[in-house]
Amino acid sequence: MTSASATKVAVVLGVGAARGTGAAVARRIAREGEHRVVIGGRTRERLDALVREAEPHGELLTAVTTDVTDPASIRAAFDIAEALGPVDFVVYNAGPNRMIPFLDLDVATVEEFWRTSCLGGFVTLQEGIRRMLPRQSGTIICTGATGSWRGGARFGHFGAAKSGLRMFVQAAAREFGPQGLHIAHVVIDGSIDGERIRTLAPDRVKAKGEDGLLAIDGIADMYWHIYRQPRSTWTLEVDLRPFKEPF
Repeated sequence: MTSASATKVAVVLGVGAARGTGAAVARRIAREGEHRVVIGGRTRERLDALVREAEPHGELLTAVTTDVTDPASIRAAFDIAEALGPVDFVVYNAGPNRMIPFLDLDVATVEEFWRTSCLGGFVTLQEGIRRMLPRQSGTIICTGATGSWRGGARFGHFGAAKSGLRMFVQAAAREFGPQGLHIAHVVIDGSIDGERIRTLAPDRVKAKGEDGLLAIDGIADMYWHIYRQPRSTWTLEVDLRPFKEPF
């Protein structure tokens, strides 16, 4: 299927490294050939590289520099997407993490994490819903984490932001599900086999062993599966982890 026959539009925000969840989801959607895919992230060079590397489906990708902590930037990305066609599938994948002792946290850091993981997701949900509701059709998926469920030691800032996003997803799903919109939350309960961990923590990768990290293509397959679910059997939340991950 060519770009000329791709009649729907997907928006994937929080796209960083080519070996990352956002990029994998964007490639997975493009591979099906049903959507033009707007990819949003902070670094233009990375976005352009992803478009080049996504051949033969690269023509379906449109890169838009997006700051998910800025509501105006998110809205601009949706405006670009809507100019390409009806927005039918939205993925919010932003949410960086790092360990910070509780007493070392300051207000600026807490706000930084909240704006990225929670506020950006809220604005994305609103913008997606506003565009999908007139057609009473569409899917929005937000990426969660272990912190969506519980606050870990030295991860209070992350858990507070991610759990807030989860509440927005639940509230939106319950309000707009009966109106035809499928809104879901995917909890990533473990380390992702991406560029970040392989660059910053190679010893951890080695310690995890074979299939000890979440495969990005496996995550992307689940997002597409959720998108394809019939209305009689919709998922609100699903959790993913490697088979050897304790939980």
